[in-house]
Amino acid sequence: MRFFEELHRQRWDDHRYYHHNRINQCLHLASASCFLASYALIFVRPVAAVMVGWLLAMVLRQAGHFFFEPRSYDAVNQATHDYKESVKVGYNLRRKVVLLSLWAAVPLALWRDPSFFGLLTPRQMRPGWIHNVAVAWLLLGAGAVVFRTLHLFFLLGVQPGLVWFTKILTDPVHDIRIYHRAPLHVLRGEMYDDMSDWYRAPPVVALEPQPEPQG
Repeated sequence: MRFFEELHRQRWDDHRYYHHNRINQCLHLASASCFLASYALIFVRPVAAVMVGWLLAMVLRQAGHFFFEPRSYDAVNQATHDYKESVKVGYNLRRKVVLLSLWAAVPLALWRDPSFFGLLTPRQMRPGWIHNVAVAWLLLGAGAVVFRTLHLFFLLGVQPGLVWFTKILTDPVHDIRIYHRAPLHVLRGEMYDDMSDWYRAPPVVALEPQPEPQG
């Protein structure tokens, strides 16, 4: 597939597999708004940008996946939760647990040892704990995206990796576009998206993604 066809397919698979719950969609809408604010702040208030990105945008986004998205059999897509986890191009729930555990460990580690196990010099420690936590979280977030992109190069090829990288960076704008009506659905009591509007005219007709090689 061409680059933008692949991007369309990855977005379609992400939506139909992982965004059935309307509250999850609402949280993604709020998260996307926070991410856009973070993108703007990164050039003028980088510490604030990281705090908005991690403490607001990421927490809202992942709360939707962990606490609201059903893990039962997906009758709409005729797929089990285990299958969807196995073909997830980006970070599935297991990988997210690892990433979020590292995220939570960073401030604790810096509180216990301001030098971060000798990696920071006295000059680097001088701005303070909050500043150093923000720097560490920024490196963790950027590192997670770059690591998974390079990992996908070996698993699926260069184009799928670059497509996923593009998708991650542009997800905030895309989420606002497709989930801006989610709060209205919740107010109407429509708690689950049956994907009927999407399946009437699927964005891309493509084969199911293949599971990643094990081991």
